Amino acid sequence: MISSEERLSKLISGAGLCSRRQAERLMAEGRVTVNGRLAVEPGFKADPDRAAILVDGRPLGPPEKFVYYMFHKPAGRLTTLDDPRGRPTIRPFLADLPARVFPVGRLDMDVEGLLILTNDGPLARRLMHPSSMVPKVYRVKVEGLPDEADLARLRGGRLWLGDRPAAPAGAEIFKTAREGTAGARAWLSLTLTEGRRRQVKRMCSAIGHPVLKLKRVSYAGLELGRLGLARIRPLTPAEVRALKQAAPP
Repeated sequence: MISSEERLSKLISGAGLCSRRQAERLMAEGRVTVNGRLAVEPGFKADPDRAAILVDGRPLGPPEKFVYYMFHKPAGRLTTLDDPRGRPTIRPFLADLPARVFPVGRLDMDVEGLLILTNDGPLARRLMHPSSMVPKVYRVKVEGLPDEADLARLRGGRLWLGDRPAAPAGAEIFKTAREGTAGARAWLSLTLTEGRRRQVKRMCSAIGHPVLKLKRVSYAGLELGRLGLARIRPLTPAEVRALKQAAPP
């Protein structure tokens, strides 16, 4: 007979109470019981259909319905819900959503653009896994005017970042300008299929054109479009299907 038991921390998180890590903390603090018995071990398992699970004396509710949103993250906010150093995060923008959600991946604090928000943990993990190679498109303002050789280095998969080269990237110049005494500037469109730390900034610096401004405009084929800064909207059914197709089970 196949067991229907699951990790208790997963069940608590799936009911929308908190993250798995926070659920384990609740368990360690003696605030969770299963059939009247304290469940303090992180790996404790229970059958949600048979066990009486209480958190702070209240029955655990059913799993949350999965929800999916697009968020136009403003610069100056950390892509997290809590920061121990007290820096501003995206949490205030999520306060009015009907379900507890978390961001899929991250954008640096000084970067704006498209973030996917969901409570669908399995899909989020698949989207963020390197093997999925989910395409992400950025608009990048850089110092100077990259030439064709610079673009070829971005596209070629031979641009070393740390201990290994960056994967080949789509790279095009779509706008150039001169800004008074600041000199020439260019806007690039970069398409990446990996998500290494500060990758766009590191790649542009490596070709001699440091980033001045950075914005993500597309993720897994979903376009930011005209969604206003700091605004959130639900994904359409077609957009949810596109996400799932980008990272199938």
